[in-house]
Amino acid sequence: MKIAHILLTSRFAGSERYMIELANAQAQRHEVMVILHRHAAQQRPDALSHRLVSQVRQIHVWGGWWWAWAQVRRALAAYSPDVAHAHLSGGCRSLRGLRLSGLRVATLHIRYKPQQHADMDALIAIAPWQMTDIPAPLQSRTRQIDNWTQGRSQDLQARQRLRSQWGVTEQDIVIGAMGRLEPSKGMDVLVRAFAAMARPGVRLALVGSGESWSSLRQLAGPQVIMPGFVEHPHECLSAFDVFVSPARSEPFGLVMLEAMANGLPIVATASEGARHLAALIGRPLLPCDDVAALQNALEQCIATRPIRQVYNLSAYRLETQVEAIEAWYRQALALVQTPRPSS
Repeated sequence: MKIAHILLTSRFAGSERYMIELANAQAQRHEVMVILHRHAAQQRPDALSHRLVSQVRQIHVWGGWWWAWAQVRRALAAYSPDVAHAHLSGGCRSLRGLRLSGLRVATLHIRYKPQQHADMDALIAIAPWQMTDIPAPLQSRTRQIDNWTQGRSQDLQARQRLRSQWGVTEQDIVIGAMGRLEPSKGMDVLVRAFAAMARPGVRLALVGSGESWSSLRQLAGPQVIMPGFVEHPHECLSAFDVFVSPARSEPFGLVMLEAMANGLPIVATASEGARHLAALIGRPLLPCDDVAALQNALEQCIATRPIRQVYNLSAYRLETQVEAIEAWYRQALALVQTPRPSS
């Protein structure tokens, strides 16, 4: 099978991780091409290009949206893929109105948006809640396939090294959160809840970069650890004792699966993704934007020192989900290629 992925963002986050891990896995048994904006190939830790394996052919487009989209369409015409798989706004819009002999499919990384998704041949929803917004005719051409995790178990050497760098002792409790720092992630609520606790021997770490980093840095004060973007997030998870997802909105919550793989107890607000993973999380979900509720939950969690736990993540294996996506490709491709009866 010839597969082309189109993603025109330039900085690494959850949706970019999804595309990269999927393309890398598919390249082990298919011919795979990834179309990126050349900004994604820059020499910086949060770029994308260097994360793709050598078996993945890369095409880099440039310029503003219209010019980049024209280059995507020319590349697809030359490649003639069986599947053109679009991700996020830029990737989806580049396929709008384009007619290929193969399948045009998009993953709903956030939510269904008609201007991005209505023209697609097929869709992949990453969580059940997304299905309700999809129009009935298109729902029959949509499959809900959960995200996956390649998270790692705790790395004790990384834990010791990072905690030393952060000025944290092994007796201290580190409450940690990780992700893109933007208003939807609710990190400001977590900072306020932590400040209200004022517990000696308890530290807060916010790992990630984004538009809210500077304002959060001012709000947080010197006791809050904020290392910015990190190349190896599993090392930071190893240094945490509790993982918190204070999100106002979280489509799936891949980072929660990664925290589970690391064995961390999880405190989470009732975002869309947390509701989907609630049975695994195993703790009552909290109302969003409620500082007092989050403070109280954290107090309860650290009343006795949190310990690592084991989660059953067998349903979230990469191999299983890649097989499900490829099976949907084949099924949807057959629908696209079936001649329609004449009217």
